[in-house]
Amino acid sequence: MSTENLPQSPEQPPRKPRVAVVFGGRSSEHGISVVTAGAVLRAIDRTKYDVLPIGITQDGRWALTADEPERMAIVDRRPPNVEQLAESDEGGVILPVDPANREVVYSEPGSVPKVLGEVDVVFPMLHGPYGEDGTLQGLLELSGVPYVGSGVLASAVGQDKEYMKRVFTSFGLPVGPYMVIRPREWQLDESAARKKIVDFAGEHGWPLFVKPARAGSSIGITKVDDLGGLDEAIEAAQQHDPKIIVEALLRGREIECGVLEFDDGPRASVPAEIPPVQSHAYYDFEAKYIDSTPGIVPAPLTPEQTDEVRRLAVEAFEAASCEGLVRADFFLTEDGNFVINEINTMPGFTPISMYPQMWEASGIPYPELVDRLVQAALRRSTGLR
Repeated sequence: MSTENLPQSPEQPPRKPRVAVVFGGRSSEHGISVVTAGAVLRAIDRTKYDVLPIGITQDGRWALTADEPERMAIVDRRPPNVEQLAESDEGGVILPVDPANREVVYSEPGSVPKVLGEVDVVFPMLHGPYGEDGTLQGLLELSGVPYVGSGVLASAVGQDKEYMKRVFTSFGLPVGPYMVIRPREWQLDESAARKKIVDFAGEHGWPLFVKPARAGSSIGITKVDDLGGLDEAIEAAQQHDPKIIVEALLRGREIECGVLEFDDGPRASVPAEIPPVQSHAYYDFEAKYIDSTPGIVPAPLTPEQTDEVRRLAVEAFEAASCEGLVRADFFLTEDGNFVINEINTMPGFTPISMYPQMWEASGIPYPELVDRLVQAALRRSTGLR
């Protein structure tokens, strides 16, 4: 019998790419990660993508969370957490470990596991260790799932301030004076380790900045004006990382620049300036996220200075083998030279964060920025590249 006149089944529309927005995590930057993810969830184009929010609790459980970005905001100066958003106190999300299978599964004790569907790309809105440092990126590489941002090596380099500076120095980028105290040094001889810092201060002068070597968002950082505050600063840094880095004060202006990967390579945004914060000793966590100290975009620089800092930002991106996005932070010293302080491979990404603001001023609004990053990740394969 001819099927020519029989009704035909309508073609199924193509499935929208599914984006898993992963946030929270085990680091001290957990709350800021939740805030950042809320901004991305608000901005991502729901007509173009299916979205699966996955929160990682502070003890490391992967939780299925409500898609309610309005609950992911700082309230009464307190950042949110994944535990407040999790749909269950016990359920867990399981990523595939087989590159041939991208199905995500949700499991609760005593219940049949539920398949949540395939994930096409992960947007890892994690800051700090156990997320921004290459650990999650390694898991996603094993799973064969594309993801936004830098790979394992660049993420690890971008998280560890010591090795970041070593890489920059090897590529001829200017860095400021610093020294590192490793955990073993402190454990074997505290007095000798402390003396190294005092000798460093004798060479470069007070104040010094004592920092966790592998943390971000200005958490655990202390500006130390003299010997009397040193032990307390070391203790504060070691609460977040047993390895600490000590940096000399660089007198000058704080300048930031965003880097975004385009089809033809990385490009730099207009730069921004972080003005001195009168109510804070320096641009610390509260100045960044609680009091929302505004930056100046674009930075009031000469055309030559603007070109130079943009060039250096792209060079830093390339030196560390970064992908996707980076925020590069500099000092413009009193003698007129730029010194790179650090890069962030997953910078603060709320609409008031400096990275999106710099790209907004460069002609790419926040929703388009999110879309560009997702599209770049979808085009990029996992594995060696």
